[in-house]
Amino acid sequence: MKEHTSRREFVAASAVTALTATLARAEGETRASTAVGGVSRVALGAAARRKLRITNLECALLGNSPVVRITTSEGIRGYGQAEETKPYLKPYVLFYKDLLVGEDPTDVERVMLKIRRLGSFKPWGSAVSAIEMALWDVAGKAAGLPVYKLLGGKIRDRVRVYNGGVRFPMSGQAPDDYAKAMIKMKAAKERFTIIKQGVGFHSPMPSEVPDFFYGEAVRSRLSIFAPGGQQAEAAGPKFPRHPNRGPLTERGFKHIVACVEAMKRVLGDEVGLALDCGPGFTVPDAIRLAKALEPLNVMWLEDLLTGDYTPYVMADLYREVTQSTSTPIHTGEQIYLRQNFRELIEQHAVRIIGPDPADIGGIAELKWVAEYADLHGILMAPHGIFDGLIGLAAHVQVAATLPQNFIAFEYPVARPEWWYEIIDGLPNPIVNDGLIEVWDRPGLGVEFNAEAARRHLLEEDKGFFD
Repeated sequence: MKEHTSRREFVAASAVTALTATLARAEGETRASTAVGGVSRVALGAAARRKLRITNLECALLGNSPVVRITTSEGIRGYGQAEETKPYLKPYVLFYKDLLVGEDPTDVERVMLKIRRLGSFKPWGSAVSAIEMALWDVAGKAAGLPVYKLLGGKIRDRVRVYNGGVRFPMSGQAPDDYAKAMIKMKAAKERFTIIKQGVGFHSPMPSEVPDFFYGEAVRSRLSIFAPGGQQAEAAGPKFPRHPNRGPLTERGFKHIVACVEAMKRVLGDEVGLALDCGPGFTVPDAIRLAKALEPLNVMWLEDLLTGDYTPYVMADLYREVTQSTSTPIHTGEQIYLRQNFRELIEQHAVRIIGPDPADIGGIAELKWVAEYADLHGILMAPHGIFDGLIGLAAHVQVAATLPQNFIAFEYPVARPEWWYEIIDGLPNPIVNDGLIEVWDRPGLGVEFNAEAARRHLLEEDKGFFD
């Protein structure tokens, strides 16, 4: 009996020794291979076992993008980013500082309950949204896990994006000009499988096509469109407010249809075509356009009635349009919080919703809305053209977890170009065949190259990366 006991003890001791050695090797490999910002994944995970506290909330401008940084008692930093169209947001971010300092950043929902009610429709939910992304970045780093793991885990290894921002100069607003633009976008290195193009009131048509609508065309002083429809990126932080609205003339109506037909001849059935249309359409014109485009099988018509900076939804009007056509109707980029999507979803007012994580209240809020939409048979194609590279990382993390109603999210293009030099962790190339590989680094999985980024800070923000 004693001999058997000794033999069992020997086997058990050997197993423990082997297991200990294996774990030690694994821990060593993990420390060596998964460092984030100079801190290993093991060290980050250990931080989760201690009580983290937020010690500071900061905001700096990089280019025109407000960047949010949350610092903690354990030295873990998290970043979020607001749209580059909102350089004025810095004081709105700092408005929330006293509500965050002292809180546990890994209790994301508890912190959000303190600040969520103080935001509103685009652009006034953007500060809350950027803070939420930074909280998830901290939480992921503290746990040593990518954010998608904290959101329930991924159901896809690659996420699809659609092209809303890779653009080429257009010389005019004729159908041939739109066709030429599609030829270039179809040949883009990203090999997008879906392209979104602005038409109607979400384009220069109202001011550049004669007698386009029954109204006085206003050329927005703040516009990304130079004369001829060319995107005026070099002109600085100028973005559209889409001020025009009214009934289309027959000429205007036919012009939109002709431009869409020209684009579809180029794209065929190889690349999907989505159309950003407004806001600005009347309900009768929206119905006529949607029905006229049914034979062309466009992916969706976006923001026909409301959208962008419209601080309301009008779900009943969208429902009237949706019930009149087989062309999918899409809206939602300006909407803040799940409560304001409820009527759109429960009334089946649209076929596709497109919340922007930088406006809805963050990535967890977007996921909640996606799940609720899926229960009602409504698809998801999130907005995101101006969300920047930290926003891109947030999109990737949440899109990996979304239910199977997910189509694609709008690919954020970095402006200015030097943004690509100050962010580490993105794949190269970022997009292959219209898809982005989901990465597994802790948090959002990207980090600033602080030395490179400091050169682009304003004088008042020089200590941001210290």
